Amino acid sequence: MQEVILVKLGEIVLKGLNRRTFEDRLLKNIRRRIARAGNFEVYSMQSTIYIEPKDEDADIDEAEERISKIFGVIGYARACVCEKDMDAITKMAPEYLNDTLAGFKTFKVESKRADKKFPLGSMEISREVGAALLRANPHISVDVHNPEITVRVEIREKAAYIHGETKPGAGGIPVGTGGKAAILISGGLDSPVAAWMMAKRGVELTAIHFASPPYTSERAHEKVVALLKKVGEYAGRMDMITVPFTEIQEQIRDNCPEELATVIMRRFMMRAAERIARERECSALITGESLGQVASQTIQAIACTDAAANMPVFRPLIGSDKSEIVTLAHRIDTYDISIEPYEDCCTVFTPKHPRTRPTLNVVEAAEQKLDVEQLLKNCLEKTEIRHL
Repeated sequence: MQEVILVKLGEIVLKGLNRRTFEDRLLKNIRRRIARAGNFEVYSMQSTIYIEPKDEDADIDEAEERISKIFGVIGYARACVCEKDMDAITKMAPEYLNDTLAGFKTFKVESKRADKKFPLGSMEISREVGAALLRANPHISVDVHNPEITVRVEIREKAAYIHGETKPGAGGIPVGTGGKAAILISGGLDSPVAAWMMAKRGVELTAIHFASPPYTSERAHEKVVALLKKVGEYAGRMDMITVPFTEIQEQIRDNCPEELATVIMRRFMMRAAERIARERECSALITGESLGQVASQTIQAIACTDAAANMPVFRPLIGSDKSEIVTLAHRIDTYDISIEPYEDCCTVFTPKHPRTRPTLNVVEAAEQKLDVEQLLKNCLEKTEIRHL
């Protein structure tokens, strides 16, 4: 019995004259992401992407798992391939679906006749397949209004395809269609979720992490690597650039008012991240900030931070509360890693009483005691790149 995976497209179908560009990118992403699962043929026909194993070593289970995390896929189904003949279809349907139906009490059949040359209409196909399934499964009954499971028969150009429920995909649009941006990534809950959200909108990511040894440990660094690998299951390949930040933080601590330390630190992060982003042809920065969550995330503090950057800064979590962020972290499997008790540079120099409503002129005056350009030059000369 031959099995394939049928991939359903989401908002790609609404892209008008640009649709082909989005489909081509999705096909490319699928081929790359399932390559480790074996030899598959991947092609598009009639608004569906077909993924066909080409030899016995192709692992369709692994391919299915990988497809579930590819942005641009709204749904997918594992289906058996059948000759376009009603006798063959009614014989194949029970053989393929009996184990699936064993756990249900009600079902219905929906048919799609994309090949209009097929002699029976959709209603007739559904009726005959439903009758065959009832004969093979006397424990189950038909419920066309509220079935526990829907069986689908698709009569397409090359063959007929029989499958159960279509599973939800990751949604969004294919990574690589939304440009490039740099995500400022820490070991907390928020920034990995922000990275995932922007990748869902087609953005190709570069990750920038600020480390402050010896205040931050190698285990804290590896925690960030682990988080990015989880995000990468959806976002695809990315580079992680680690910026040594100790000197800058010590200079801020020693020369600037304590209540302004966090906002000045974040302004340095923006400056450094922007320079890295431009070198890597990124058009924007991304952070995991949520309005009002901490002192550095008030409107006034964010305005002071953004004044140090000369490119757009995206904050996909800006209107989210913590419970919503936690829910998404569980969904993408970053939560347990994020709560591991390893410090990051944003917390080791946290002032006791940060100013929640800083003004730009006061912050810029405080920075006059620092050699901004030399400090940036020193840290950017020592960055490390890790390919994930």
